Amino acid sequence: MAAAVIDGKAFAARLREKIGVEARRFQSASGRKAGLAVVLVGEDPASQVYVMLLKDRLGDLAGLDAVVIGRSNIVGKPMAQLLLQESCTVTIAHSRTRDLPEVVRRADIVVAAVGRAEMIKGEWLKPGATVIDVGINRLPPAEGEAKGRLVGDVDYAGASEVADAITPVPGGVGPMTIAVLLRNTIVAAYRNEGLELAEDAL
Repeated sequence: MAAAVIDGKAFAARLREKIGVEARRFQSASGRKAGLAVVLVGEDPASQVYVMLLKDRLGDLAGLDAVVIGRSNIVGKPMAQLLLQESCTVTIAHSRTRDLPEVVRRADIVVAAVGRAEMIKGEWLKPGATVIDVGINRLPPAEGEAKGRLVGDVDYAGASEVADAITPVPGGVGPMTIAVLLRNTIVAAYRNEGLELAEDAL
């Protein structure tokens, strides 16, 4: 069974189409274009994107076992908290977790953010798991190449044979992160102008 590709580019394209509609509507209503001037630090919007992606694919996440591999303050910990808010049972693991393959094998959802190229192997996964690969690593160039290819923290070839769905690297979470930043810019512009944005608009 080959895993379905969780296509971040397609998700982002659908969202950008809606953003375009709302950006034009905003400009018509306010007389100016929406723009991004400041990025606030606090909550991690990237982790929120990954939860959106999971909910888009799986629906209700309540009761699912999730393993977040990576304990950084930027992705791992915020991701774990967001999954807990969705009522997942969450384990935070890392490169030094004892018997990491067994920990991963229990998970319905695997979020890889450990920063090691292709560390998570397909045989570690529970059949039918959903895999979000946040990692981006450049391999050393092969003979005759100027630069190495980009890969994630998950061995994509092996994992795609076991998982139900998986994000590719590149083309998975990156395009979504950019699209959601644009979405958040439009939402902030509407709020700043005191304009109503339909709840299901974006």
